Order: sequence, then structure tokens, then C-alpha cells
Amino acid sequence: MIVMAFTDALYQHWMHSHEEDTDTEMMFRPAGFDFPLSRGRYSFELRPDGNLTITEIGPTDRPQETQGVWKVEGDDRIAFYLDDSPSEPSRVLQVISVDKDRMVLRK
Repeated sequence: MIVMAFTDALYQHWMHSHEEDTDTEMMFRPAGFDFPLSRGRYSFELRPDGNLTITEIGPTDRPQETQGVWKVEGDDRIAFYLDDSPSEPSRVLQVISVDKDRMVLRK
């Protein structure tokens, strides 16, 4: 288990590095990472004030942003609450490890 409540490494813009995924883990890197070319990448920005921006590829293949808030839940989970559903998390991520250069999530 990892206690993340005060981990400053969380506070950045994370992009999915799908090339580094395994069967059981998803890899995320900071937005400034030198990624190989890709049609699009899922990403999220975790801000220290609890605000969240998620960027996904929309129906027209253009980036589409969604706003919300994020919270640490338990010792190893981050929950995303979107503006259209603030009472239930839209997604819960289980964090295996995080530092300033990478975040590894359980699939």
C-alpha cells in the first residue's frame, strides 16, 4: 500500500503511456515526457486544490476536456468526480506507485 495524501508528485498533468502498459498495469507519464507519436492520449491533470481536468479523444477525433474534482480515497486510490455527477465517482484509480516521473495504475 501507498499513502498518497501528501505526495506532491500527484500534482501534475499525467498522460497515458499505453506503449508501456502490461497485462495488469497502466503507465502514465508527465505531459512533458517525450512520447512516441500517437493518434491521441487519455490524460488527466490533478491540481493541489482538488480540481481535475480530463482530456479524452472526442467523437470527432479532437481532444475533449471534462472538468471535475479528485480525492484520495483510502491508502492507494484516487477517485474522479465529474461536474455532471458530483456525488458518485466516475472513475476510481488504484495507484501501485507514483513519483515525479511516472504513475503506475492497476488495470
